[in-house]
Amino acid sequence: MNLNEYQMAAKVSDRFTEVNNLMSPGMMEKVLGLTGEAGEVADKVKKVIRDDEGKISEEKKEQIAKELGDVLWYVASIARYLGYSLEDVAKMNIEKLQSRMERGVLSGSGDDR
Repeated sequence: MNLNEYQMAAKVSDRFTEVNNLMSPGMMEKVLGLTGEAGEVADKVKKVIRDDEGKISEEKKEQIAKELGDVLWYVASIARYLGYSLEDVAKMNIEKLQSRMERGVLSGSGDDR
């Protein structure tokens, strides 16, 4: 399955309709959901560090991967609401990172470096 196929398959489970308004309930739910799921990924990693001395079992890897899937669902939905395919978003990100590497500004902060 490629990214765009995933994005269309994920759409089936979206309870909200297409929107062009960032303040719509659907968009707000997606942004809040994304931050919540990203927090769940971080929490699972934290517990591996705290409880397992950083040694990750296959079971914990799978749990984290499932949470990453939830993150991906929200990213796919938000991108779709904004009118972008996941492949477009991925391509833009790689182009941004390559540009930063070429200019020697991969480290640091700020979107426009």
